[in-house]
Amino acid sequence: MHPRLSSWRLDGRTALITGASKGIGYACARELAALGADVLLVARDELVLQEVRDELAEECPDVEVLGMAADLSDHEDRLAVFDWVVDLGMNLSILVNNVGGNTPRPTLDYEEDEYRALFELNVFSAFEMSRLAYPHLVQHANAAIVNVGSVSGITHVRTGSPYGMTKAALHQMTRNLAVEWAEDGIRVNAVAPWYIRTQRSEPALADSEYLEEVLDRTPMGRIGEPEEVAGAVAFLCLPASSYVTGEIVAVDGGFLRYGF
Repeated sequence: MHPRLSSWRLDGRTALITGASKGIGYACARELAALGADVLLVARDELVLQEVRDELAEECPDVEVLGMAADLSDHEDRLAVFDWVVDLGMNLSILVNNVGGNTPRPTLDYEEDEYRALFELNVFSAFEMSRLAYPHLVQHANAAIVNVGSVSGITHVRTGSPYGMTKAALHQMTRNLAVEWAEDGIRVNAVAPWYIRTQRSEPALADSEYLEEVLDRTPMGRIGEPEEVAGAVAFLCLPASSYVTGEIVAVDGGFLRYGF
């Protein structure tokens, strides 16, 4: 094997992926497992999580696939995840902060508990998970955190102002941690997807007029697939990207570069 090929593999690495039972999180888990990483899956729905774990274990028999049900909007559940990691005795070197949610509506229509809940899930969970992961990641020469942000954190998108605010905060957290933890051998990057074909995006994209507007603003003229986001996430985890940190990589079919 050519010596450079190993930099495009994750053999012997362990990755923790949040929101891993569906959509982008599931695609990330599949991608990292296919590249040789053992994967620790975290999601709220225990039954769906078990189904996903079984699927991945069958698909990638040479790696370890384990799952834990947890609600990462809850502080105690976040602590419990890392108690689980310690009990497993696995050497965690990759964290993918994918968990998130949204309730899109006009700014004046939000109740206080609704927008605060979005910040808890989309920002504070990633912040705390990163802090809790630090003692594990710092033991490796080339550890990686990848945060799943959004183009909504870069420009206006009709997904509600709190969602955009949370993703912008997540992007800035990425930049700050990348600088702060670089000397510890921890790279921190993010991806910023545009519309991706997932269960969460299906209701909006089912509106043919809205879909046409979305496609008109997307130079590639199509909706992205979860696997396309997972490919970018995987690259940012690989040794091949060892000099990349603090970046927000758009996975958007050219949406952010659209001009007139």
